[in-house]
Amino acid sequence: MTVVSADSRHLVVVGASLAGLRAVESARKAGFEGAITLIGAEKHLPYDRPPLSKAYLEPGVDGSSPDVPFFRTPETFADELDVTMLLGNPATGLSIEERTVQVGDSDIPFDLLIIATGAQARALSGTEHLDGVHGLRTIDDAIAVRAALDSGARTVVIGAGFIGSEVASNANKRGIPVTVVEALATPLVRAIGPSMGPAIASLHNRNGTELRCGVGVDRVEGNGRVERVVLADGTVLPAELVIVGIGTVPATGWLEGSGLTLDNGVLCDETLFTGIPGIYAAGDVANWRNPLFDRHQRLEHWTSAAEQGAAAARNALDPAAAKPYSTVPYFWSDWYDSRIQFVGITDADEVVLVEGDVDVPGKWVALYRKGETVVGALTVNGQADIMKYRVLISKKTDWSAALEFAEKRKLIAAAKV
Repeated sequence: MTVVSADSRHLVVVGASLAGLRAVESARKAGFEGAITLIGAEKHLPYDRPPLSKAYLEPGVDGSSPDVPFFRTPETFADELDVTMLLGNPATGLSIEERTVQVGDSDIPFDLLIIATGAQARALSGTEHLDGVHGLRTIDDAIAVRAALDSGARTVVIGAGFIGSEVASNANKRGIPVTVVEALATPLVRAIGPSMGPAIASLHNRNGTELRCGVGVDRVEGNGRVERVVLADGTVLPAELVIVGIGTVPATGWLEGSGLTLDNGVLCDETLFTGIPGIYAAGDVANWRNPLFDRHQRLEHWTSAAEQGAAAARNALDPAAAKPYSTVPYFWSDWYDSRIQFVGITDADEVVLVEGDVDVPGKWVALYRKGETVVGALTVNGQADIMKYRVLISKKTDWSAALEFAEKRKLIAAAKV
């Protein structure tokens, strides 16, 4: 790619997230010499989010808190990336006509724009006045949740998704009474499909965490601080810490009326292009067309955020050579002593357990079939296998070939015992 030296273009990246950081790094790696401004709603430098509900909440041996997982130091931002940082200043609007991003009372001009504002945790209505009720999306959330867990706060998790379940796991490790409440009869339907949700959710009961499915929350009560959660069936759960894990919404409020197409995020084509010259989106906020599955997807996964941020910057700098971004979605979650990993999509005609037993602690593997092709794989404690299945999915491997591969993997594992 040919890059003009002394580039006069101004690249603005909105969202000091993983996707936003990778966009800045990718632009500099590509040789872009113009000005770069990184705008972030939080006051913190970009940091790694997955550890916030995993390692950051792990009980410490000496009682000290772990370090915040920042990606870079202030020095490397200045010396290596030469980027102007506007942190603690959320974008409040976008003018396509004027080519400016509104930040408070200021208008930041841009030639190229990467939108990477991510997603926001859904709040539970009626809890705004109560201390001790938290989502878990930011480092400030994680600090507050860790402090509550360290103090032994009785915990109720609303929503049996992955982040809430990771908090429940860490409460359990401390010996804290914890209950997970899920309104749906089957948990994790969106994440891993209806057939496998109960199998993963059983990890809670197996490890002594109470899981209540098929019942919603009527209200959360307390006098300034949370004291109890009242369920729709009248059950009262004492609580000193409530984790609200009922999903997220893409952070697009600041883009309302801008002229961009907003549909479960910022609608993009396969190159992450929004349809407005010079404007691309990346990460949790991007609803882009994934060529591999020929569908629009909005992924809230670490891997895709990193890759999309880099791809969006490359395509913005040289749109004539823009390349489609295609991926097999991948995510992981740590519950108790188990590592859960999923690759692909859950839109399947059949799900088959090809290794292990979901009712027995240890490793198991399930494959997802759509038509005559393998489209997904779910493993528990299958770290050595999951990326191999990701490759099969990326190649649109025939279902029978995928089953043969799984049988070989099972025989290899048996031979090592």
